[in-house]
Amino acid sequence: MTDKTIIVVGAGIVGVSTALWLQRDGFDVTLVDREGPAAGTSYGNAGILAAGSIVPVSVPGLWRKAPGLLLDPDQPLFLKWRYLPRLLPFLRQYLAQARNVDHIAAALFTLLQDAVDQHHALAGGTDAAAYLSDDDWIYGYPDRAAYEAESYGWDIRRKHGVRFEEMTADMLAAHDPALAGRFGFGVRLLQHGRISDPGAYITALAARFAAEGGTIRQATVTDIILSDERCSGLETDQGVLRAGQYVLTLGAWSGPLARKLGITVPLESERGYHIEFVNPSISLRDTIMVAAGKFGMNTMKGRLRCAGVVEFGGLDVPPSAAPFALLRRQVAALFPDLTYDRVDEWMGHRPSTADSLPVIGRAPKAENVLLGYGHQHVGLTGGPKTGRWLAALAAGRPPNTDLGAYAPNRTTRR
Repeated sequence: MTDKTIIVVGAGIVGVSTALWLQRDGFDVTLVDREGPAAGTSYGNAGILAAGSIVPVSVPGLWRKAPGLLLDPDQPLFLKWRYLPRLLPFLRQYLAQARNVDHIAAALFTLLQDAVDQHHALAGGTDAAAYLSDDDWIYGYPDRAAYEAESYGWDIRRKHGVRFEEMTADMLAAHDPALAGRFGFGVRLLQHGRISDPGAYITALAARFAAEGGTIRQATVTDIILSDERCSGLETDQGVLRAGQYVLTLGAWSGPLARKLGITVPLESERGYHIEFVNPSISLRDTIMVAAGKFGMNTMKGRLRCAGVVEFGGLDVPPSAAPFALLRRQVAALFPDLTYDRVDEWMGHRPSTADSLPVIGRAPKAENVLLGYGHQHVGLTGGPKTGRWLAALAAGRPPNTDLGAYAPNRTTRR
């Protein structure tokens, strides 16, 4: 008989989604987080439900381009050079995945293809639904040649069934007057969506979980107690917490516990940055991906959020000034007429695996522990479906999907 007491560790979008699906399945759920719901990476993303984001960063030829990208202050790739010795083992496996793009894209498509419907199923009937909308996602390019230079990625999307249509500059301006004169060419991805305030959205979901009888505890998990291939408790700064089952959704902080549980999938923090223009003079109809700068733009209540950039530097050092400066320069070049009251800055940690696929499933060394982390750039998009899968596994109902590509005990392809 399935034990219906369960602790979910981590209150980002994956953890909160898991807690809600478990609760709806009759579990007695405790949600544990060191800061509370949506305090980390889930708060600071671009708010794009990026169902078509199935092309990994590591594609053929990246290893040749990477040194130039790192040395160019106008490129969205940064590195804390002192961190390089620790990063190298991960980086070797990460770059090697360029030969596995089709496998990765297929697995990401399985996770993300119905992301908007999954969000509606999770948020429907809650206050969180007010932050969810069905909008397109537009890539803006300087010209058609720039778009064609990225044909490799668009061919992969087309192959796997991602729907999109090309847009001329005139079509972009007709679709959204705020885009007039900004881009020479665009791509409109269909059947996507957006969250107008990710932090408020996840907080509202957590509030519904609590209102329905769920328990939220603020505590830092420091260790996992293992005995006879089971977890018998979690060591925290508030004492030992115990349940029949456990789900770990700690994002970029999953590494130490994951290693103790037998997971060998390499994990790193991809430090992501955003800036917000408060009380901006420009409002966008849809979320925009500025292809040249690889950052997203999303109009939120009273602000315009611009989020992107990849920086490798680990979990411990403070934010860098250069990524913020780059985002400011790029926005100023694209929207020189933008006015605002102030700019707020934020940095967070994306949990990235060497093969760009999340870890979803049972822990190899503890049969009553489930894991859900490592979603890199698509945590918000894939969080509800991941939570649904984890809840089904906890209830003893394997999903009608082969989860082998995300298995905690998988060997990263070479």
